[in-house]
Amino acid sequence: MRPHPRAFLWEEQVVDRGIKRSYEPREIEPKWQAVWEREGLYLASDEDDGRPRFYALDMFPYPSGDLHMGHAEAFAIGDVIARYQWMRGRNVLHPIGWDGFGLPAENAAIKRGVHPKQWTYANIEQQRSTFRRYGVSFDWTRQFNTCDPDFYRWTQWLFLQLFNRGLAYRKKAPANWCPKDQTVLANEQVIAGRCERCDTPVVRKDLTQWFFKMTEYADRLLDDMDGLEWSDRVLTLQRNWIGRSTGAEVVFEIAETGDRVPVFTTRPDTLWGVTFFVLSPEHPLVGSLAEAGGSGAAVRELQDRVQAMAAADRDRFGSREGVPLGVSAVNPVNGEKVPCYVAPYVLMEYGTGAVMGVPAHDQRDLEFAREHQLDVHVVIRPEDGHELPDAEGMTEALASEGVMVDSGPFDGVRSPDGIGAVIEWLQDQGKGKAARSYRLRDWLISRQRYWGA
Repeated sequence: MRPHPRAFLWEEQVVDRGIKRSYEPREIEPKWQAVWEREGLYLASDEDDGRPRFYALDMFPYPSGDLHMGHAEAFAIGDVIARYQWMRGRNVLHPIGWDGFGLPAENAAIKRGVHPKQWTYANIEQQRSTFRRYGVSFDWTRQFNTCDPDFYRWTQWLFLQLFNRGLAYRKKAPANWCPKDQTVLANEQVIAGRCERCDTPVVRKDLTQWFFKMTEYADRLLDDMDGLEWSDRVLTLQRNWIGRSTGAEVVFEIAETGDRVPVFTTRPDTLWGVTFFVLSPEHPLVGSLAEAGGSGAAVRELQDRVQAMAAADRDRFGSREGVPLGVSAVNPVNGEKVPCYVAPYVLMEYGTGAVMGVPAHDQRDLEFAREHQLDVHVVIRPEDGHELPDAEGMTEALASEGVMVDSGPFDGVRSPDGIGAVIEWLQDQGKGKAARSYRLRDWLISRQRYWGA
């Protein structure tokens, strides 16, 4: 298709008037950016001038290097939102800050042989210059840097408020430890079991760490989600991340030593089917129980292997590996003694660090029982009228609801009803209580690093 003749006429007129047909950003943008700054176009007013207020907050950039296209893309989104609200007549506060502390800045400074402060502030100046050229609608009178003393004095003040209210505390906990750098490492800093910086094998080490008590707010976080207009996908992710489980805490006694070990279970209706008992390698009683059972050497060998492995690699052990402790636990509901094991699949960070094994009604327990030639007791009968399966030939656990059998006073009770009934019975007998457990952990905030506060 040929262009309309008037198109040529328009082009000739443009050229004749001296108007450039190409956009020259290096000429145009500085001119208008200077106008925006001179006019204070993006300054938020502290006065109540009658306009609705809007707070647009982007995630602060980490000044560990130059900005790149990923920054341009991310901050363009916040810029569009701020400009849209500004055009709607709102008093928009759109600040900018610099997430100045942290391990990447420290590592980069060490690599270059300079002080982290020098490296960080030089990057901030570079990023600030780049942002101004981007033309992002920041209120530059409100910028701050998290490694400035005037800023982090308030993070320290906030920490003291949490500490005084029991929400910041210290306890011993396993952590990834680099023997060469003599520092704690986050999981993402452990690459194939080695320190990302010096390539030294990482070990698990018990250290006194600082924590924020996030679990104090687990129920509130979950319950308040009901009022959020978020997508179902995001709400499901959040609920699973917090991971509230309701059930019972039941106390098993070690026959040989008298130690009382609590265990959390969501299925107290299956207590009559317990055939073994498992502790985490980090459980504080493992050492003494192994000595009492004559299994000290084998247990220590397993503990050493677990300790030499970063937390993120723990699942390499699988669900079948375990070492017998040589002692037995007494089932509080029927007095039966069941063998005790130590196994890597039990995590000290979840529940109580102890697990009761019910192989007939949990697939992982069934696999462990088959590996170690342990008994299988079926105590939940399917509701569909099928006969009880042969326990010896089971390859799949009966994890669904059913009717309780071989369960003392609860024979014939539907398992959903039996859960609450058994909990009430345990409380009356002084053998357990209703309890909740969470996947959410208290937030470990310790880092043995220089560049932080």
